[in-house]
Amino acid sequence: MKVEAVRRPLVAVVGNARLDCGDLRLEIAYEVGRRLGQRRYRVLTGGLGGVMRAALEGARAAVSYQEGDTIAILPGADPSAANEAADIVLATGLDIARNLVVANSDAVVAIGGGAGTLSEIALAWQLRRPVVALDVDGWSGRLGGLRIDERVRQPELGDEDVVHRAESAEAAVAFVDALLPRHPRRHRVV
Repeated sequence: MKVEAVRRPLVAVVGNARLDCGDLRLEIAYEVGRRLGQRRYRVLTGGLGGVMRAALEGARAAVSYQEGDTIAILPGADPSAANEAADIVLATGLDIARNLVVANSDAVVAIGGGAGTLSEIALAWQLRRPVVALDVDGWSGRLGGLRIDERVRQPELGDEDVVHRAESAEAAVAFVDALLPRHPRRHRVV
């Protein structure tokens, strides 16, 4: 008897790589990761510190955590550079181009962030992926509620096709739950 495997969605959590201990964005990232893990999503990050580490640690703290649920897509070629919360490490050697791999997840949750996060948000937008932005300092706080450009990504969504602004980790994960089924189209390779 053949059993069909069900692919569990990958949700990328992107944001600041370097934050001071006690920064609210770290707490939010941890809680986003934990809630995503509880909902049985696999959590993918760039695998380094800050928001990336906190999100993977949160996913590992979920009661439903299983080995393989946390994934790091590194910019460098050395897998030992990944934070210890990553189960699966892909050392791409792609430098900042690895942001494209991260952005091609099933959905992207942005928490703060600088230029790298901005690129991941823009790439996810072009790839027709749902993007949820936490209303905190950084690019996520600036772009939440806006359209990145005027392209038609998911025609059925009309004016609802925006970078969705979330006020909390709970709201961010609720957006992911609601948006994934509404984003069936993916970017077609040129």
